[in-house]
Amino acid sequence: MTIWDDLLRAAARRPGIGEDVVRAHEERLGVRLPPSYREFLAAADGWDPQTALCPPLRRPAEVGWTRDVDPDLAEGWGDDDDPPVSDDDYFTYGPEQDCTLHFRPGYLPATLHVSDWDDGQVILLNPEIVTPDGEWEAWDLATWHPGAVRYRSFRDLLVEVYADALGQPN
Repeated sequence: MTIWDDLLRAAARRPGIGEDVVRAHEERLGVRLPPSYREFLAAADGWDPQTALCPPLRRPAEVGWTRDVDPDLAEGWGDDDDPPVSDDDYFTYGPEQDCTLHFRPGYLPATLHVSDWDDGQVILLNPEIVTPDGEWEAWDLATWHPGAVRYRSFRDLLVEVYADALGQPN
């Protein structure tokens, strides 16, 4: 049993949605959602706010593009005068990541807004960065850290949050 499996079981307090519903939301959004997010939706239709370890994850019908859902966020982050971030710096994840300097705010309008704002924090999925297995980069954007803490996938983000909450290494 993995931390991801435990997390999916805990999230299942709000029953998941079927593949046909996921496909309908993908059609509405015009994209195929990343595998770990699809897997999460199969287990849980959003994240029950009573058990949330991160901002409450929206039900798929409430998910939308940041440029549409939160236009102020989409347009108000970063500075066009900031120097470009190299791929070597940008694709550093984990504790070595510098979310202050190695963030590309130009991606923000195209992100998928999958959580509500909660205590100055929101979870976004970035379809501009996709792994060979179809995972999208996931962002933890919060007022207490400049830039975004980025993860290779939605799964990686939730596993870290869940493991931290349980006091376990991920």
